[in-house]
Amino acid sequence: MIKELDSEAVDQLFDAILSLKDQQECHAFFEDICTVNEILSLSQRLEVAAMLREKKTYLEIAEKTGASTATISRVNRSMAYGNGGYDIVFSRTGKE
Repeated sequence: MIKELDSEAVDQLFDAILSLKDQQECHAFFEDICTVNEILSLSQRLEVAAMLREKKTYLEIAEKTGASTATISRVNRSMAYGNGGYDIVFSRTGKE
C-alpha cells in the first residue's frame, strides 16, 4: 500500500464508495465529490485498461479514448506491476 493512502480520511472515502448501492447513487456521489474532468479521467483509465486487456495497440487506444500515450503507459504499468485492482474489477464485472 502507498504510505500516503494509509489514512483514516482515505478509509472513510473508500467506505463511502462501498456504501453506494447502484449507478444512480454512484452518479450522485461522484458528481458531488469530483469534477467532471476527474470522473472522465477515471473512466478513461478504465476504458484504456479494458482495451489493453484486449491487446489493442497504443495507437488504437489513443484514437478511441483520446488518452495520451503517457496515460496509456501508466495504466499498462499499473496492470503489469500494480496491486491487481483492474483484474479484480474486470473479473467481478464479467469483463475478463
